[in-house]
Amino acid sequence: MQEVHRLRFRSSETEGAIELAQEDAHTSLCELLVRTGIYLNTRCGMRGLCRGCEVSLEDGSVMIGDERITAPGTIRSCRALVASPEVTIRVPPRSLAGHRPIAISEFEILVPFAQEPTFPGTAGDVALAADIGTTTVAMIAVDICDGRILAEAGDFNRQIRFGDNVVTRIHRAGESPEMLARLQACVSAETLRPLALQVCTKAGTRLASVRGMTVAGNTAMLHLLAGEDPSPLGVAPFRARFLEPRRFTAAALGIDAADWPVQFLPGLAAYVGADLAAGIHATGMHFAEKPTLLVDVGTNGEIILKTRDGLFGCATAAGPAFEGGMLSSGMRAVPGAICHVRMSDDPFRIESRTINGLPPQGICGTGALDFLAEGRRIGLLGHAGRFDEAFLGRVPKDVLRDGEGGRALSLGRSADREITMSEVDIAHLLQAKAAIGAGIRTLMERVGLAPTDISRVLLAGGFGRHIDPANAIRSGLLPGFRAEQIEAVGNTSLAGAYIALLDRSAVAEMDEIRASIDIVELNLDPGFEDRFIDELALP
Repeated sequence: MQEVHRLRFRSSETEGAIELAQEDAHTSLCELLVRTGIYLNTRCGMRGLCRGCEVSLEDGSVMIGDERITAPGTIRSCRALVASPEVTIRVPPRSLAGHRPIAISEFEILVPFAQEPTFPGTAGDVALAADIGTTTVAMIAVDICDGRILAEAGDFNRQIRFGDNVVTRIHRAGESPEMLARLQACVSAETLRPLALQVCTKAGTRLASVRGMTVAGNTAMLHLLAGEDPSPLGVAPFRARFLEPRRFTAAALGIDAADWPVQFLPGLAAYVGADLAAGIHATGMHFAEKPTLLVDVGTNGEIILKTRDGLFGCATAAGPAFEGGMLSSGMRAVPGAICHVRMSDDPFRIESRTINGLPPQGICGTGALDFLAEGRRIGLLGHAGRFDEAFLGRVPKDVLRDGEGGRALSLGRSADREITMSEVDIAHLLQAKAAIGAGIRTLMERVGLAPTDISRVLLAGGFGRHIDPANAIRSGLLPGFRAEQIEAVGNTSLAGAYIALLDRSAVAEMDEIRASIDIVELNLDPGFEDRFIDELALP
């Protein structure tokens, strides 16, 4: 740069300007925005492969590769470099990952536990429990003497700018020791430390006075927090560098200068992590006398089955569709996302509800699942997920659309675009639900059980908390079950971390689960591919 350049920005949440230095000449708009606290949906790891970080170029010009783009226009901010003395951009709500996330801290504990704290203290002493998810992190502050939850907080995992899925981050971490260190700092210094400060302030204590913290999360997240290269998780035979419980100090991890202990809960396998070990323990399902199923729906869907013969588990690559990824109008479950959809057929009508009742900005996973189920229920969608030609004759023409995703239905408008569901979107959703459904069937068929044999289906996590059970069944996400079998249990990962704070024997019991569970590798199961193909259809 020969002169001072300026990037002006505005979004629904903030506006301002950044003065750029010489060394910023090769820094993307997306990375510049991070400095201001604006995080975008960089679900592809800032490789220009998705449209999650699109912004509107309102003034000035940018360079994308060898091409100069001049305002006005829409650009992918992760590939764009400032190319004029002043550039002005607008960030649409759909591109923001910086909305306050819904980091679920609600949970149910279905097992008794002792009151013998892992980190001993006196009356009023506080310890922390955290669930580190790929997308969000939830944390609570707990009085270790009486078990009261004194404060809670949640935020996005700040690693999100390097990709919104586990596999992308595993590959990024393997690029260099410097990148691994950046990913560790994102989760420790940029995510856990601010959350810890927040809950400590609410609880009336100081971070340095914390007695200790328990941490649950998937295997890759715990590797990254520990600064351990997770690359072996990304290639066959998918081996973790560690699964056993480990203990660090807050100082060693970069969370705090003090040396209070941080206890990692044990993981179960490369893609069935400590979050599932915590969930198994918190729900008490490993003690259940009748067959019980635990399902955590996400980009990496984990499924645990308990029978009289023991525990069986698997992980299935559902992809990002249920978190809004790959959908033309998709977004995460944040305020303004369409979370529920209802349809009627005579006359045809679509009704939708958004999180917090705000004007619609896009559609999240539960709303998309409703669209599948409701569309199939009224005959709008056929078994293959395509729009039924005869039914389309009843659909008002002002609702039908044709675009790059093929035919689509309009669900409404946001401030800057139309919210639609296309046949391409439906295909992505069918693949996601087929992965979960085929994983469930594989575990049950391995032990000779049918859906009617299962006593309870426990749905973990935020998606499970807000899902419509009838539509989960009708869409084929939970194939063959009945609504009365399904029970939402909230953030079971955080529940297990909470128990581990208060009952010092809990970590050892979770480690026993690690030693006894039978992990099924779906890629090696000869029938999984056929089941997956079967589950691509709508019931």
